[in-house]
Amino acid sequence: MGKQVNLYSFHDVDTLAKTLRAYILQCQQAGFERHDAFKVAVSGGSLPNTLAKALLDPGTGSDDDKVDFSRWEIFFADERAVPLDHEDSNYKLLKDELLDKIPAELGQPDIHPIDVKYLDDVQEMADQYQEELMRSFAAKDSVKLPIFDLLLLGCGPDGHTCSLFPNHELLRESDAWVGAVEDSPKPPPKRITLTLPVVTHGIKIAFVATGEGKQGILRQILDTDEGRSLPCGLVNEGGAEKVSWFTDAKAVHGVGFPKRGSL
Repeated sequence: MGKQVNLYSFHDVDTLAKTLRAYILQCQQAGFERHDAFKVAVSGGSLPNTLAKALLDPGTGSDDDKVDFSRWEIFFADERAVPLDHEDSNYKLLKDELLDKIPAELGQPDIHPIDVKYLDDVQEMADQYQEELMRSFAAKDSVKLPIFDLLLLGCGPDGHTCSLFPNHELLRESDAWVGAVEDSPKPPPKRITLTLPVVTHGIKIAFVATGEGKQGILRQILDTDEGRSLPCGLVNEGGAEKVSWFTDAKAVHGVGFPKRGSL
């Protein structure tokens, strides 16, 4: 058997956020050492709220506990084909929960939203977002895949992550960096998403899953063979020890997979 993912479980979301902060700061430091930047992909859902708890905490004040947003580049692991001020926009969610609350002394990150000129042509929007990635990660013909320092992801009740849904044809995409979704099983139907090879190619991949509503799907993903074919399970398989799950006790109640309480 190959190397396994890391499953961290905490009493509550506040305790989870403290360890998630330490983990993100480790990834930040590694990114700064690698290329003097921290290139991150972020999903929506409840994740931005947990990120705000983790990253806006004043911390200890020590050098290794300092978020330096001025060297962050934030991309969206998936986005809905809606205006940036629409309630379904992952950009708006991250802006409201985190970006607008960053104190000036922590610096401002470089944000890469979708180009809303292409709301009516989701394939063109995906192509344009891929070009945005190319500008940051080098031309596509010189790198097969972009390498994010960290991808911060959620897990849907059906086992989807980003906008990669169970049994969807996009799960088999091996060439494009960004895929177009015209028929999302949950609204809104039109979206773009990073593809599975891009996600599993990241240096580090973190899932954040909290609340008892996640119990059933986490048991399936982490404890059963069938769960390995779900999108989150495919990320686990492809990312192996690069993948860490940050969960609270309610989400992993009844999960047999071995859990840890610290990094």
